This record gives sequence, structure tokens and C-alpha cells, in this order.
Amino acid sequence: MPLERHDSFDKIRENARFDVLVVGGGINGLGVYRELALQGLRVLLVERNDFCSGCSAAPSRMIHGGLRYLENGEFGLVKESLAERDALLRNAPHLVRPLPTTIPISSVFSGMLNAAAGFLGQSGKPARRGALPVKIGLTLYDLVTRRRRALPPHQFRNGRTTHEKWPALSPEVRCSASYHDAWISYPERLGLELVLDTARMAPESHALNYAVITRDGDQFTLTDRENGDTLPIAARLVVNAAGAWLDEVRRDLGDAAQNGTPMVSGTKGSHLIVDNPALHAALGGHMIFFENSDGRVCIMFPYLGKVLAGSTDIRVETPTRTACTELERRYILEAVGRVFPDLPLAEQDIVFSYSGIRPLPQSNQAFTGRISRGHFTHRIDGAVPQICMVGGKWTTFRAFAEQTTDAVLAELVRARVAHTAKLPIGGGRNFPGSAALRLELRRDFGVSEERAARMAETYGTRAQDVLAFCAGRADDRPLTSGCTLTAAEIAWMTAHERALHLSDVVLRRSDLAITGQISTELINGIADAMGRALDWSAQQRAAEIAALGEELHRYHGVSPQVLDQRSTQRRTECALAARPA
Repeated sequence: MPLERHDSFDKIRENARFDVLVVGGGINGLGVYRELALQGLRVLLVERNDFCSGCSAAPSRMIHGGLRYLENGEFGLVKESLAERDALLRNAPHLVRPLPTTIPISSVFSGMLNAAAGFLGQSGKPARRGALPVKIGLTLYDLVTRRRRALPPHQFRNGRTTHEKWPALSPEVRCSASYHDAWISYPERLGLELVLDTARMAPESHALNYAVITRDGDQFTLTDRENGDTLPIAARLVVNAAGAWLDEVRRDLGDAAQNGTPMVSGTKGSHLIVDNPALHAALGGHMIFFENSDGRVCIMFPYLGKVLAGSTDIRVETPTRTACTELERRYILEAVGRVFPDLPLAEQDIVFSYSGIRPLPQSNQAFTGRISRGHFTHRIDGAVPQICMVGGKWTTFRAFAEQTTDAVLAELVRARVAHTAKLPIGGGRNFPGSAALRLELRRDFGVSEERAARMAETYGTRAQDVLAFCAGRADDRPLTSGCTLTAAEIAWMTAHERALHLSDVVLRRSDLAITGQISTELINGIADAMGRALDWSAQQRAAEIAALGEELHRYHGVSPQVLDQRSTQRRTECALAARPA
């Protein structure tokens, strides 16, 4: 067991009484955990798997104001989202960056009645948006931020200038509108940084991954899923931040009044990561924000050297771990093909796919795009009251955490003593910019430009601590040729970033899987490094490799054959590069 985890359990044994128990380690749970702990409350967060491994691992990786929410009349949500977007650009600049976004438009007046339908509560599919409603929407978008503008205002282009800038666009496009939002490179790492920041600033609070909580009367039992150890826990209040699983946790934690009516209505969203240089070049550095033929808004944008494309929006009745289906893959690829009809695009270009359940508020809307992305809390009475976090999205996690914390403080009759709107997150603290940080890392640690760039963009200013840990270690060398990740860095992740399983590193603490780099050879190298750090037996190592292989194949479309092919291709490339000219 890593020392940090061992210490947390020891401290809980010494004092098992907490002000608040947070159930769920997705982004909403982690946000409220930090917010509560900074108010001087003693907080325990419990997540049954890894942090940000459920719904929070499957976002569109956009940090945005929600332009289309205007059609639903959700002006308050748009205002809040834009404020939180700007806060994340300021507080986490190493992970959240501006994203120029362009809407291709093929008509002028179409869609004028969309907003009216939304205001009147109609649930049908909206009509295709023409230039005039897009212009109105973007003008409102700009007005919201006019007094604290962090990004450039929108602009329109006529057909000629649009096709000059994006020559591969469909000839049906008559004009375009561009504006700015933001994207997040490693959302799971931002969630992790909330845990690490809280451990530093509020050491009496604890966040545990791979742990579960059960209720016995007014008491709770904490179980470590890694070794089966149990501890009795007492809490004055519970925050249910289980996302799509909120209703399940609500029942398990003793909501005696639950009448079978769910609070959460999930929809499934799937995304593809595509390795297609022609498509990447055609985007011109912009996200293309467009409507598919069924009225669903889709996106594609440059993401870590590849293209992220999505998404679907399919209503689901029961939350579960889910994967992108063949039908969804075809849907997304066909949608991309309508925007760029002459670009060759094939399923073989997909290097990774992912899917998750959006934990939306219960709704009877027939068209899923009309379901609110807003959030609210719901209090459940009892010997230990429960406050449920319903809805929400990545962009607004901090505002939702603040709202929930205010409800908790009122319940516990405590005053707020800290605010987080301007609080830097993790490696965003004192971030000088990627270019300047790369120079510092090369100067201070003598690393290559490639490694300095990856470290700066992955860890931000925390890269100084990581490289200081790695410096001088015999295992600080690349795991494979062409990969800058080292065994020493893996040791850092296990010692200081709560990584306990192979999937934690491959899927959530690095970009190896999502960018299509992961291979059989790399998996073996990471397993060796983690095995040494965590003292795995040969059987444990084999089980970890098998579990990761199954997860990649079943949930991300990366088969064992693909992993082997990537290893073979890498060895061939290295052999060719080693030949004398």
C-alpha cells in the first residue's frame, strides 16, 4: 500500500468522526470535497473506483458557456457557465486553453422558432439554425461577458472567406460564424489535482479511491477495496455526488422516503479520437460546431495531435459502464463526412473511443437536447441528512460545489471562510506559460525538448516536483523508444498521485491510451514499473495486464491485435531510424 494511502487510513482509525461524508469521486464530488474542506470542515470522500473514472472520464473535453442553452431560455446557466469557463482559463491554464470555434451555416432564417419552442416548453427536435438565429445567439453570448471579456468577440464570414479558410468544407455552407470557448486537455488530471491540493491545504480531510461506504443505522462502514479492511465511520451529513448512480446511492444510504421516482435521467454520449492528418489540417486549429441531420449538435476539434469527434445523445434507463457501439461510430463518422465530404475517413482512423452517461436531471423531454444541463441540490431528511447533487457539467463543477457547500454550511450552522473562484488549481499555480516553463525545465533538469513539453502540458508547475523526484534515479529512462514516460515517473504516480492500478496510469494519468500510443510493449513496461513500486507478485502483474487489456478492448475499441500491431510498427520504425543513411 502506498505511504499516502496508509497514512490516510491510520488517521481515520485515530479519528473516525467527520463533519461531512462525500460519496462519489467524479468532478462534482471532488469539487465539493475541496470546497467543504477549505471551510474548515473535516471531510471524507469515498470513490469505489478511481477518481474521475465514471461519468467524469467521458466528457467532450470542452469548457464552454453553452451557446445552445440559450434556446432553452437558460440564460442563468449560460452566464454561470461563461463565468466558470473564464475562471478555469485563469486558475488551470496548464490544462484549460482557449478554443476558437466555428459554426458552418447553410441558411439564413431557419431555426428562428427554436427559442420560442424552448420557452414554451416544447420538446421537439429543433430546426437547423440559420445565420440570423446564430447571430442573435452569439450577440447574447458576447453581451454576457462584455464587462470582463477574457476571449475575443464573435465574427461572421461570408461564403467566400469561409471557403478560403476552410476549403474542405461542404459546398452547402453559405457562411460561418466564429467565437471562442475553451478545451481541457486532461480532465481526469484536473480532478486529481483537486484531491492533491486539498491534501496540502486541509490535511484533516481525506479522499480515498477504491473504497466503498455502507450504512448501518446512524453509522457507516468504510471498506478498502484493495485489501478488504473495514473501519467504522461517523458523519453529521452526507453529500451524494454519485452522478448517474445518484439514485442507487440514495437508496443504499437509507432514503426511506424514496418512492421509486428517479432524480437523474441519463443520456449516453460517445466520442471518437481519430488519427487523420487531412482532417486535422482541414480544421485549421478550430473546433467545428455543427448540426447533424437529426438536430443533434456535434463537434470536432484538434486534440493532442488527433481529432476528437462526437457526440451521441441517447436516453438510457439504467446507469452502467458503457461503450461506443458500431452504430454510434458510424453515426459520428457520417456526421463528420457531411461537413468535410471530400476527405477520406474510415473506421481504421479511430484510435480510441469512449462513452459515458450524462447525469442529467429527470426530464420528460422527448428530444434529449432539450434536457437541462443545469444543477440543483435536494435534501433528504434523516438521522444523518443527505444532500443530493443533481445534474451539472464539467464547466460548472466549481459553482455547483459552491452551491452545495452553502447548503451544507446552512445545515451545520457554519459560516463560509474561504472562496475558490480565484484559487489556482494544481500546476496552474504560478504558471508562466507552456513555452517559459519548458525552458525552465530544460535549464533546471537537462531534459529533452520533447520531455519538457510533455511535462509542462501534463503537470504545469508541478513538473518541477516530478522531475526533482525523478532526477538521479536509475529508472528515469524512457519505457520504450519514442516515449518520454519513464519508470521513475510511474513511481511518482504511485507514490504521490494515488495510482493503484495499471488502468489508472494508462487511462487517467497519461495520454497514452486516448492518443493511440498505448501498445503491448508499453503496457508491459508500465506494468514492470508499477510492479516494482507497489510490490506486485507475478500473478498480480499478469492480472493487471489482463484487466487493462479487457478494459481497452471492451470499452475503448482497442483490441489485443491492435496493441500488438502498434508494438510491431514501433519496432519497425525504430529499426528504420537506426539504419545508416
